[in-house]
Amino acid sequence: MTISLSPNAQAILLLTAPLIAGRDEPSRDLLMPGEYKRLARFLRDKQRQPADLLAPGAPELFGQCQPLIDSDRLKSLLARGFLLSQAIERWQTRAIWVVSRADAEYPRRLKARLKDDAPPVLYGCGDAAILDTGGLAVVGSRHVDDALVEYTQGIGRLTAKARRTLVSGGARGIDQAAMRGALEVGGTVAGVLADSLERAALNREHRSLLMEGQLVLISPYDPSVGFNVGHAMQRNKLIYALADAALVVSSDYEKGGTWAGAVEQLEKLRLVSVYVRANGESGKGLEALRRKGALPWPNPETPEALVEALAVEVSLQKGASTQSELSFSVREGIGPER
Repeated sequence: MTISLSPNAQAILLLTAPLIAGRDEPSRDLLMPGEYKRLARFLRDKQRQPADLLAPGAPELFGQCQPLIDSDRLKSLLARGFLLSQAIERWQTRAIWVVSRADAEYPRRLKARLKDDAPPVLYGCGDAAILDTGGLAVVGSRHVDDALVEYTQGIGRLTAKARRTLVSGGARGIDQAAMRGALEVGGTVAGVLADSLERAALNREHRSLLMEGQLVLISPYDPSVGFNVGHAMQRNKLIYALADAALVVSSDYEKGGTWAGAVEQLEKLRLVSVYVRANGESGKGLEALRRKGALPWPNPETPEALVEALAVEVSLQKGASTQSELSFSVREGIGPER
């Protein structure tokens, strides 16, 4: 699926993205997430949008933005048109699309649930429509034994047979086991990557799945950027936000991305119900998550039982999420980021 790059997406990329393949350390001039968030709010309050920074009347707008972002810094970033054109060409040859939070194609679940904390831009490959189908998020540790891998693959297969989307992070271990289980039986999978989207999109095993609409891969980070612990932590909220419920199969205690993401959901974001594996030896990490409010996984054995479990979650969330989406849509606007 190819999504044309909107003027808003172009402006946001110029302000926030490295635009140089393989660049692990962002330029000091790039707007950091907090800076862009403040700028986006300022523009919205002024009834303006990021694309206006590229318009003929931009110098006057630069002056209005001066208290937030230095005008020379804005001009320097927005003058990187040649780098952007090179990056776009590179992404297009790899079937990677880019969508901004100001675009109608942006996943509604992320915008409604994360609001201003939704990533300004998303990079992706595959059918973006999968991102708004909900489903079950499955997360866990990278280093697990064969028994947990097989258990997790079984969860993935069951999710696929229930015709529900499997959402995970694409990391080795539990994430990949869940995704592989779902894909093996024809299920749909959404993978939220913390790094190396370009490499994943070019993976021979992924290509047919991406083209056939079975798999979508997304990342809020430049497609060429390598692994970064901070990125891995920050992308966890996207996994939960895309799902109807989440299952933590395994977790270290008080360390690691799985632990941090689950605790963030339980104590702060509360976007979905968080379940923990309830069979076999749970370990200190899962036990601690139970004490923080995570629920024991009901261990559905049939697709119908899984559908029923997820239907309860959707019913509980429907009223609150609809009101939240309407509220944010009115404030942010449909399409342009106002």
